[in-house]
Amino acid sequence: MSKVVLITGASSGIGEATALRLAAEGHRVVLGARREDRLAATAKAIEAAGGQADVRRLDVTDRADVVAFADAAAERHGRIDVIVNNAGVMPLSRLDALLVEEWDRMIDVNVRGLLYGIAAALPHFQRQGEGHFVTVASIGAHQVVPTGAVYCATKYAAWAITEGLRQELDPSIRVTTVSPGVVESELAESISDAGAREAMRTYRAESIPADTIAGAISYAIGQPAGVDVNELVIRPARQR
Repeated sequence: MSKVVLITGASSGIGEATALRLAAEGHRVVLGARREDRLAATAKAIEAAGGQADVRRLDVTDRADVVAFADAAAERHGRIDVIVNNAGVMPLSRLDALLVEEWDRMIDVNVRGLLYGIAAALPHFQRQGEGHFVTVASIGAHQVVPTGAVYCATKYAAWAITEGLRQELDPSIRVTTVSPGVVESELAESISDAGAREAMRTYRAESIPADTIAGAISYAIGQPAGVDVNELVIRPARQR
């Protein structure tokens, strides 16, 4: 069954891979991110392969922008079936580096952005009597590493928010948390701290393609209505 799927952070990495995979499977994808040129290129590739994609510039830290993103999709397609809250940033650093502005950015994108996505889609799901939230968290939701205190805290928050949402909602609305391990992406490029950047090069020596996570998301949203895949942890076999 074809679904209308909203994806935040869709201009690269897991978001882009998820858009490409789900569109290839026949879903109508609605892509949001700040880099409109990247979104346009992804949409062009999807349409060239026979799929359907809409794009919209999106800043997940702006609540009104996220509401408009969801409302526009619902107006165009008549409904929203899934929102993949994927947008995230990872400028790792030790706490004693005092990169407070980077801490604030992680909280704004990784936590507030998730909450705004939930707040934007939930009224549509409740009105429809069905829907599916997918949160892209991280292995950082389950373990803390040096330089990752704030990042891991935001991803634990993402896990906790999503699990709380699952418990609160009527079972007709499904909720899934996907926690990737090391994945090929641009996330590490945002690290400005030299020590953290060097440590991440070693840490990311073993990684898996972003499409692996896209496949997990496809699996979760493809289950029958009575099946709720609550959590998936996916990492390279060599990652410990």
